[in-house]
Order: sequence, then structure tokens, then C-alpha cells
Amino acid sequence: MKNRLLWPILALVALLLLNLVVTPSFFALRIQDGHLYGGLVDVLKNGAPTLLIAIGMTLVIATRGIDLSVGAVAAIAAAVTCVHIGTSPDAGTALAGMAIALVLCAALGLWNGFLVAGLGIQPIIATLVLMTAGRGIAMLVTEGQIITVNNDAYRQVGAGFVVLPVSILISLAVLGLVALTTRKTALGMLIEAVGVNPEASRLAGVRSRTIIWTVYVFAAVCAGIAGLMISSNVSAADANSNGLWIEMDAILAVVIGGTSLAGGRYSLTGTLLGSLIIQTLTTTVYTIGVAAEVTLVFKAVVVITVCLIQSPKARAALSFRKVAVS
Repeated sequence: MKNRLLWPILALVALLLLNLVVTPSFFALRIQDGHLYGGLVDVLKNGAPTLLIAIGMTLVIATRGIDLSVGAVAAIAAAVTCVHIGTSPDAGTALAGMAIALVLCAALGLWNGFLVAGLGIQPIIATLVLMTAGRGIAMLVTEGQIITVNNDAYRQVGAGFVVLPVSILISLAVLGLVALTTRKTALGMLIEAVGVNPEASRLAGVRSRTIIWTVYVFAAVCAGIAGLMISSNVSAADANSNGLWIEMDAILAVVIGGTSLAGGRYSLTGTLLGSLIIQTLTTTVYTIGVAAEVTLVFKAVVVITVCLIQSPKARAALSFRKVAVS
């Protein structure tokens, strides 16, 4: 796993150095009114929702699954919370709205888990259902409107600071909690066992269905929190754009970090690196002035390159060609 992390680390360093060349002040940090600002802080803040969703996605992928619905779940969480808050400035109303949204997200995760573990539907198809219907649900909640709110307590989730942006602290706290839970207990081993061979793990006494259900619920809750971050950062819920395509960034972050889509072994450290690469790449694209219409193509080329470099078969083929030439 350490060898798999080498290329993501090198890719991240290369992107950071490119930003430093284009913007010499990119690494500069400053404290203003007790808040830390700078290019690196912006990368971490903007990448926090992707990291949070990628953490949940890592555990889902480790069980041989995939969750395409996380972007729609994020939009639903934002819509439900902002509609509940309405014009209220009260912190209690904001907390209640967020709680309702996260409970709903957990229920949506249970639905995905039921389709995958209960009915045996392929994960990509099961979650595609909610991916498609989820934005429709968010549109129904908001009645097709962009819902704006003015609530200081809600704004703290995505735009607040405790020296560092609160969104960064939340994502890192969840990452640390998941790492502690999965690596210091048997849960991580059980997740990997389900991903390697679900039938063998079931025969060995592992409750594979319960584990699959659990990871889908966790992924949905992570998506809900990410949706709250995205929405509260702009104090608005837009069912069309909140969390749009974030599932793709999360999946790419997990794969770049070295976790196999075939399930089994996973790396939370790799997921962190992958999320940083995706966000730094996005920042780099805007910094060097790449046209908006080709941004996704540019990102795809870079991601494919990193994945090919990581691939043992690709490296073996390249080494063989070098030997043949020499």
C-alpha cells in the first residue's frame, strides 16, 4: 500500500509546485481576525465536501459496492435544511433542520443498503435509482426554487472558522474517527473480508448484509453533511447544482488513493491524498486559465495518467519496453 501511495504523493507535489510557479504567493498564509487564510487553506476548504463523501465511498467500494447517489443525497440534505430554516435566524431552527436532513439521509442510505444487501441488486443500478430520483425529490422540496437563508448558526458549517475553516475540521474529525474505528477494531477487517469474498465471509459467520447496510448508511450521512457544507457556504440550496457530479470526484479520489474497485483492501490515507489531488487539480485548472468547457477533459486526462502510472501492469509493460529497446 505504501508503494501505491508514492505516485499520488508525487502527483500532489507536482500540482502544488505548478501552482507555486504560476502564483508565487500560493503557499503564503496569513491570520486575520483570528482566521487562517491562504491558497493551501482554500484548497482544503473547497476539498472538504469531496473528502467527506470520499471517506464514505471508500468503505462502500471496499465491500465491492459503489454509490452514485451521494450527490443527489447532498442536494436533498441542503434542500430540506434550508426549507426548514426559511426566514428564521434562530440557531435552534438551524440545528433542527440539519438533524432532520441527516436522519433523512440515513433513511436513504438504508434504502440503498436494502436494494443491494436485501434484494441483491447490483450496486451501480441500485444507487443509480436514487441518483436519478434524488434531484427530483430535492426539486419537489424546494418547489424548483433556489432557497436562500440568513442564519448565522447554519452559515458556520460551511463558512465558519475556528482558526481553520469549520468544514476542514469536520472532515478531518470524521476521517480520524473512521480510521480509529476501522483500524483499531475488527470492523475494518470485516469490511475487507466482505469485499474480498462475501460468500466466504458469510460462511465464516460474518454478517455481511449488516456490514453492507452500515456502509451505505454511513456514506449517505457523509453525503448529507457535505451537502450542508456546500449549501451553508453560500447560504442557499439549489437542487440543480448542489453536489452535482461530486460522486465522480469522490470515486476518482478513492481510486487515485489506491483502493481497488474490486473491493477488499482500502486506504483512508490514499483517499485523503486523492481528494487533495482532485481539489488541487481543480484549483490548478482555474489558475492557469484553462477554459471552463474543457476543464472536465483536462481533469480526466490527468486522472487517467495518474491511474496508469499506479497500475502494476502498465508499469511492467513500460519496463519491458525499456528493456527491449536497450
